[in-house]
Amino acid sequence: MSHNFETQAVRIQTERSQFSEHSTPLYITSSFIFDDAEDMRASFAEEKQRNLYSRFSNPNTTEFVDKIVAMEGAEAGYAFATGMSAVFSTFGALLNSGDHIVSSRSVFGSTHSLFTKYLPKWNIETSYFKVNEVDKVESLIQPNTKILYAESPTNPAVDILDLELLSAIAKKHKLLLVVDNCFATPYLQNPIKFGADLVIHSATKLIDGQGRVLGGVTVGKADLVREIYLFSRNTGPAMSPFNAWVLSKSLETLAVRADKHCQNALKVAQFLESHSEVNFVKYPFLKSHPQYKVAKKQMRLGGNIVVFEIKGGVEAGRRFLDRIKLCSLSANLGDSRTIVTHPSSTTHSKLSTEDRLEVGITDGLVRCSVGLEFVDDVIKDLDQALNN
Repeated sequence: MSHNFETQAVRIQTERSQFSEHSTPLYITSSFIFDDAEDMRASFAEEKQRNLYSRFSNPNTTEFVDKIVAMEGAEAGYAFATGMSAVFSTFGALLNSGDHIVSSRSVFGSTHSLFTKYLPKWNIETSYFKVNEVDKVESLIQPNTKILYAESPTNPAVDILDLELLSAIAKKHKLLLVVDNCFATPYLQNPIKFGADLVIHSATKLIDGQGRVLGGVTVGKADLVREIYLFSRNTGPAMSPFNAWVLSKSLETLAVRADKHCQNALKVAQFLESHSEVNFVKYPFLKSHPQYKVAKKQMRLGGNIVVFEIKGGVEAGRRFLDRIKLCSLSANLGDSRTIVTHPSSTTHSKLSTEDRLEVGITDGLVRCSVGLEFVDDVIKDLDQALNN
């Protein structure tokens, strides 16, 4: 098999059945049968590599995971019902009561809730560093620290963390580096190349790419994935075969979609940068981005998320949303349709102003997930909504 991304995305498939199908079929089955008592015993003892039950594995989920493993340069992986079940199960499998996490403060809202509300129930604490204060990471490490965690690019402020630098710190202190690579996808960035031990994706976003199904996946070192698999086999957050089938098909077009998304997003970012109603724009491949050089070093292209601040604060943000005609108002991202979100009045409205500012969410900040429409139409819609 070729090592080229596009070929792997299209050609990694389950074995053909007796029907010689060209496209992988759906394996909608909860369980699998055995030839006899010995076959069943050996299978449950894991002396044989085979499917036992779809909570453990299924031909469709295996195909999807095999593709992500190849794309990320990982050793093994496991697929989950959602991105958040991938995040939670990864921590649940690898941490014990009394362990400690050091994490970037800029993480997805549900991950933040996991760190602050739920993991402390099991005596697992988290210390945060700001994206621009990576030099303070070492001072946060304690004798019981086990995981160094980061998203890059971050949600929603598209800040970039230097993965090579984080990896050097993790190795020096014998920590596991876990990276949420959701905004970049395996096509645009491979954290394992920069020293990550595990990589997590919400497959719901660009991997699906059309806003259809939920899914998550964790890939990385085989011994760590084995622990995650055993935890998940018993706690039950497995991806459904149907979703895995959809997502594996999606991966076949990820490269061509991501190229177009990034091309459109850069044009949108450049347009917004010159707009009189916009205070600032952040996009990883704009030279004005604070971590532009790091983004160029570790990413193939800049992704599809553009964030910008509208003049006039929260009210201006609300008015902007009300005037949008073509783009969608939704909380999802990475869709073929362009989506705009105003975090201060919606997804992050429950946070205090101080907490929002801590992660770069100003009152007028808008997150734009740039889609695959004719880009001039997207720009025209954003322009009229800003000008009204």
